[in-house]
Amino acid sequence: MMKLLNQLFRRKTIFENNSSQSTLNRVLGTRDLTLFGIAAIIGAGIFSSIGEACSSGGPAVIWLFVLCAIACGFAALCYAEFASRIPVAGSAYTYAYASFGELFAWIIGWALLMEYAIGNIYVAFSWSGYFTHLLDSFGWYLPRWLIVDYASVASYINGKEELITNAIVSTNFGELWVGLNANNEEKELLEAWINAPKLAGIKIIFDMPAIVINILITWLVYRGIKESRNASNTMVILKILVVVLVIIVGAFYIDIENFKPFMPEGFSGVMLGVSAVFFTYIGFDAVSTLAEETKNPQRDLPRGMFYSLLICTVLYILIALVLTGMVPYKSLGVDDPLAFVLAEKNIKWLEYIVSSIAVVAMASVLLVFQLGQPRIWLSMSRDGLLPKAFSTIHPKFQTPSFATIITGVVVGVPILFTNEKFVLDFTSIGTLFAFLLVCGGVLLLPKREKTSTTGFILPFINGKWIFATLLLLAIALIHYQLPDYWKNLFDQTINGSNFKSLSMFIFWMAMFVLGVLSYLKNLNLIPLLGIASCGYLLTGMQQDNWYWFFIWFGIGLVIYFSYGFKNSQLSKN
Repeated sequence: MMKLLNQLFRRKTIFENNSSQSTLNRVLGTRDLTLFGIAAIIGAGIFSSIGEACSSGGPAVIWLFVLCAIACGFAALCYAEFASRIPVAGSAYTYAYASFGELFAWIIGWALLMEYAIGNIYVAFSWSGYFTHLLDSFGWYLPRWLIVDYASVASYINGKEELITNAIVSTNFGELWVGLNANNEEKELLEAWINAPKLAGIKIIFDMPAIVINILITWLVYRGIKESRNASNTMVILKILVVVLVIIVGAFYIDIENFKPFMPEGFSGVMLGVSAVFFTYIGFDAVSTLAEETKNPQRDLPRGMFYSLLICTVLYILIALVLTGMVPYKSLGVDDPLAFVLAEKNIKWLEYIVSSIAVVAMASVLLVFQLGQPRIWLSMSRDGLLPKAFSTIHPKFQTPSFATIITGVVVGVPILFTNEKFVLDFTSIGTLFAFLLVCGGVLLLPKREKTSTTGFILPFINGKWIFATLLLLAIALIHYQLPDYWKNLFDQTINGSNFKSLSMFIFWMAMFVLGVLSYLKNLNLIPLLGIASCGYLLTGMQQDNWYWFFIWFGIGLVIYFSYGFKNSQLSKN
């Protein structure tokens, strides 16, 4: 038994770039990494999922962005420490291998697949939405069965088949719209179902633009890091300019009454937006996957992470205030919130610009995510946890060619049978889980001294008394503001009547354990606060999020024990 445990938690201590096999092309500097981070963080968040977050929490959703930024700030410091110590591709997967051991490395590598490849499915859907909106505005209408996903259509028409069949027979579609009280989005789903051709008795419905953009981005990433960098930098500059333009113009249309009350759904409403926005913060994680293509990773990786996080947080807060100030917050639960509010205020000239740039913005997110996933697979393959083909480097383009193609397939195929809401909820939990493990991993690293070549070193702040004090203050403040909170939390947890209470109970128990360990072991306060903030955000995930996460987790373990455990490079040493 002990031998098995030792094998499962064996840690990798030597990290090389495998230059004897082939190396990636080191061409990236601080500016490039910062723009790559912005490319990933600003895109699907500002141009799409921020609408859902605003509709859940109202203007007070800015506190969610502040909380996310704090959690990401602590996580970014921990990422920077790892990136400075281990400047190779692989991101959180590689860092977990050095701290927690092989089993956790596999788990986090599997979770990163949720973040990058599966997250890109959502971005592809969002890109398609803006692209078709742009085409529609010019009067170029694609058949609706070519711009919506089958899962959404099937879900909506379920139980309405007889009504739809009668309408088709009588060709009385006006009566159908009235009978179903369908909005514009629902009319598109109905139109897709009614007009879709059949093949072998099955209706052909799929999101063609999402498929096409995935193919194009995969081809660009396959071609090389220089080409990807040049395309990404151009797209990022364009979308920053248009976001700033929306903030400036929108500020003149703000109605102060829309800010009353500022937190209409309470803090629980604010927290409902976690799954809608947090996956976008994977941007600085994506920066760390580019370590082997960075000129000076010890210096440039930390800078790229911090700069991109700071810039994006400021833009998120400002755009959230503008959106919720321009229109009532409940109306923002749409796929294209920026275009929506501009249309509501009849700012047509800016609506066209936003729709056009949104297409570019989404493409840049796809590009960065599609860059990140193959490099994680590259590292896992080098370690023997995946087949050797995943670490194949193209002799001309110097990219992980096979892994890039497989990433394109993993993104492209599910587009045919899933929808963006499911993917969005599924992805954010993986992002938080990865951040949590990176922060925890730093606590296991030995201390090191500053030299001229060490690069970034995480500052040490002894959490012996500070963390426990902060914990006690939080408990006291909650008791003062909400006298029945602790009794209700305990009762609901014991009764099993409330999943939210169960997750909060687990969170507080974990904080108590951390408080004891910080006192006994003199742990660094920064990663402790990272674990606390990321752990708290995890309590905002719904029960279904966890249900699908553990299914995904189980599939990953089956693959690890059937292949990775036996073929690990460490098992051969």
